[in-house]
Amino acid sequence: MLPNNPNLNAKYDENKTKEIWLAGGCFWGVEAYMARIYGVYDVTTGYANGNKENPTYEEVCTGNTGFAETVHVRYDPGRIGLKALLMDFFKIIDPTSRFRQGNDVGSQYRSGIYYIDKGDKAIIDEVVAQEQKKYTQEIQTEVLPLDNYFLAEEYHQDYLEKNPNGYCHIDFGHLKEQSVTIDPKDYQKPDEELLKKVLTDTQYKVTQESQTERAFSNEYWDSRQKGIYVDVVTGEPLFSSTDKFESGCGWPSFTKPIVPEVVTYEEDKSHSMVRTEVRSRSGDSHLGHVFEDGPQDEGGMRFCINGASLRFIPIDQMDQQGYGYLKYLVK
Repeated sequence: MLPNNPNLNAKYDENKTKEIWLAGGCFWGVEAYMARIYGVYDVTTGYANGNKENPTYEEVCTGNTGFAETVHVRYDPGRIGLKALLMDFFKIIDPTSRFRQGNDVGSQYRSGIYYIDKGDKAIIDEVVAQEQKKYTQEIQTEVLPLDNYFLAEEYHQDYLEKNPNGYCHIDFGHLKEQSVTIDPKDYQKPDEELLKKVLTDTQYKVTQESQTERAFSNEYWDSRQKGIYVDVVTGEPLFSSTDKFESGCGWPSFTKPIVPEVVTYEEDKSHSMVRTEVRSRSGDSHLGHVFEDGPQDEGGMRFCINGASLRFIPIDQMDQQGYGYLKYLVK
């Protein structure tokens, strides 16, 4: 079963994407893997740097055309840089093998990185040099300007999406190591007039005036549904149900935010106490406080959050509401 794709329903501006071409053995698995790296807008399969026009798969398989099975990756540099993208690519290939990846043997299965932007060359060389330190054998992955690229036949496009049990030499487990980027520009705070119209009195007082709701008075404190919790003001994703636990305090409690960047911290000296206040990044909403009495095996933190600051998105509605790219975080 293929892992969830964090790019589904993510908002991308096609005009701001960059591109790179990667060869890493059978392109079915490489395509499915690269498509699941957050920040990748589109991936196609094809044949690169060969010696004839419009080759067929059968011709490429002879090993006489000079082509390498290759994927064309278009990515958003605002979400993932070329260096990080290439480091993810190197996780799924054996760069010291000349004409073999997995069970596939032949020059068409060589590994390679092909570029059209001359400025990419220095980044590629840096990553290759960094990867070389991991091996005693010399890296065989070729780095060349893209000479040509022809799309593979239609049945090769999104092959594993259409045939999830098809052959694949790629270890998708490496995708668990990636971290998601949440763009604050996608979650803008409404003006004051609109806020007063769309928020309840309690939601407004908690998020905008830093008040605290009564314990056990909110709808989420004991919820066990799978999904994510977003800022009620902006919709910015904040917490996953995977990291929610029952603390007995009467407010929703989490061991950590979805990613560290979505929350900010301020010192709170109110009520004759010194506490660490937690606020949302994009909306600057008051969320609650963080304490060091959480589960020790999960890092020891307890994010004690007002239910009025949150809106819950069930996992079966995440695609529809534009949060499909985060479904892989909900277990």
